[in-house]
Amino acid sequence: MRILVLGAGGTGGYFGGRLAQAGGDVSFLVRPARAAQLEAGGLVIRSPLGDAQLPVRHLVTDQLADEVAAKPFDMVLLACKAYDLDSSIDAIAPAVGEHTSVLPILNGLRQYGVLDRRFGAARVLGGLCFISAAKNSRGEVLHLGKPASITFGEREGDPHSARCRAIAAAFAGAGVEHKHSAQILQDIWIKYSFLTALAAATCLMRASVGTIVAADGGRDFIERLYAECVAVAEVAGWPIPPDARENALHTLTQAGSTVTASMLRDLQAGQRIEGEHIVGDMVQRAQAVGLDTPLLSTAWCHLQAYQAERRS
Repeated sequence: MRILVLGAGGTGGYFGGRLAQAGGDVSFLVRPARAAQLEAGGLVIRSPLGDAQLPVRHLVTDQLADEVAAKPFDMVLLACKAYDLDSSIDAIAPAVGEHTSVLPILNGLRQYGVLDRRFGAARVLGGLCFISAAKNSRGEVLHLGKPASITFGEREGDPHSARCRAIAAAFAGAGVEHKHSAQILQDIWIKYSFLTALAAATCLMRASVGTIVAADGGRDFIERLYAECVAVAEVAGWPIPPDARENALHTLTQAGSTVTASMLRDLQAGQRIEGEHIVGDMVQRAQAVGLDTPLLSTAWCHLQAYQAERRS
C-alpha cells in the first residue's frame, strides 16, 4: 500500500512515522521549511512507546504531480487542523486519483461534507485517532503520554472492504494500535460528543477537569454539558451506548484530574482554535433540529469572543 501523509507534525508525523519505520511505502507532503528539517535530520519521534530517528521520503507541492504520474497513491492520510482543511484539500488534490482513498483523522464531523464534495463520498473513509502529540521547535515529533491509536472504517457499503483490510494490515505491521470499525460513524459520534463536552467545559472555565469538579456545582455543570452533546447524537441517529457514556463521564468528572482539551492549551497560548469545527458545529446541529443547548451555546459564545479578540 502506497501512502501519502499530509504534513509531518505531531499526529501525521507519529502515525506516518511508525508506518515508515516498519518499512511501509510512505511519503510526507510538507512545506519547504519542514522538508529541509527532514532532509537534515530525518523524522525524529520522541515517545514513551519508543523513540525513532529515520530518513523518510518527503515531497513539496511542486513535486507531487510528477510523483503521482510515476506511481499513484493508494491512500492519503489527512491529519491537519480543522482551520487548515480547505488549504489541505487543495494540497492533496493532485494525489487523489480514481483508486485513491482519503482517510481523515480530524476531530468532529464537519470535514466529511467538504471532502465528499471535493473527492466524492466513495473515496472518503471515516476515521479518528487518540493521541496527544506535537512538533517542537527542532522539528521533533513529541508523543505525550502512552495512548496512540487510530480507528477507521467504511461510512457506507461493505464494512470489511479490501481497502480497509489493507489499511489494517499496514498498521498491524507497524505495531500501531488500531481498530477497523464496522460502525465508524458510531465511533466518531462517541468521541465527538465526549471531546465537545471536554473542550466546552475546560475552555469556558479555563481550568482542568479536576479543578472544575472541585467547585460548587462543577460536577453538575459538566454532567449537564455532556448530556446536551449526547442529546444531539441521539437526534442525529447515533445514540451513545451506555458503556461509552459511563466511560466519558468517568473522565469528565474525575476528582483531581489534570485533563484539559488541547483546544484550551491552544487558547491559552493565543493560537488559532478549532472552536467552530467542534463546539460551534455541535451547537449548529442542535439548532437545526430544535434542541436547546444552553451550556454549549454559552461555551460557543465564549470561543467566538476569543476568536474575535485574537483577530483584532
